[in-house]
Amino acid sequence: MKRSIITTDGNGNIIMPTDIGATAMSEWELCALFGVTAPTFRAGLKALCKSGVLREYEIRRSIRVSDNCSMEVYNLEAIVALAFYISTFGAERVRNAVLERLYLRKEKVCYLLSLVNSSNDM
Repeated sequence: MKRSIITTDGNGNIIMPTDIGATAMSEWELCALFGVTAPTFRAGLKALCKSGVLREYEIRRSIRVSDNCSMEVYNLEAIVALAFYISTFGAERVRNAVLERLYLRKEKVCYLLSLVNSSNDM
């Protein structure tokens, strides 16, 4: 399975993947993105799960890297929740990128035009 990650470019801008459904990031990738240590990351996840915002069995999964190696990754729901929970500069940039993407999203509008000839001739 192909996975996408959220990255930063050389200027510090957040690059969101086009396929957000396949977004899955490991703990160390998220720590680097948010600019936090692993204990801070784990404490944030634990607090969000304890409060009922996230469910641990829904946000984490194992993916196979090679024949004898696998790693745990977290889905987009956990990434966004942590971005709003953690108060670092990196998390703020992720929050802004997510909100910007939501604001700029083009809604598909469908117009339904019904033409009915209503003649009352009997």
